[in-house]
Amino acid sequence: MKHEPALPPTYLFTALASMVLLNFFAPIAIVAERPWNAAGLVPLSLGMMLNFSAGRTFTKYEIPIKAFELPGKLITSGVYRYSRNPMYLGMVLITAGAAILLGTLSPFIIVPLFALALQMLFIAPEEKMLAEHFGESWTQYRKKVRRWL
Repeated sequence: MKHEPALPPTYLFTALASMVLLNFFAPIAIVAERPWNAAGLVPLSLGMMLNFSAGRTFTKYEIPIKAFELPGKLITSGVYRYSRNPMYLGMVLITAGAAILLGTLSPFIIVPLFALALQMLFIAPEEKMLAEHFGESWTQYRKKVRRWL
């Protein structure tokens, strides 16, 4: 039986669960008390909207959304005009928003670790694959659009 690698949403849910556990069992210090912690809804909502918008772009071009699957077309429109990885950026914004909502310092430890995991496990290999497949088109796109924002 072939073992499928965990996909980005699995890492997102693991990060969020870890943040909740850290918040309740090792809260360190309160950094955003009520009602100020509600400010976390801003990055959380932005992250969700970014993921939704990127997903709609994939749907528009009839490209399945799955890590490590080569798309038939290099997408450079929609939110992909501003970020080469808007779905990953959206996920990081979701974790940042959740950390603010939780209100203690310890969940913030997960945010950069999650971003680093996305970079190493998904973004770097996917960008290498895109460079090999799309060649000069990818090079030009990479020069114009930043990896995160």
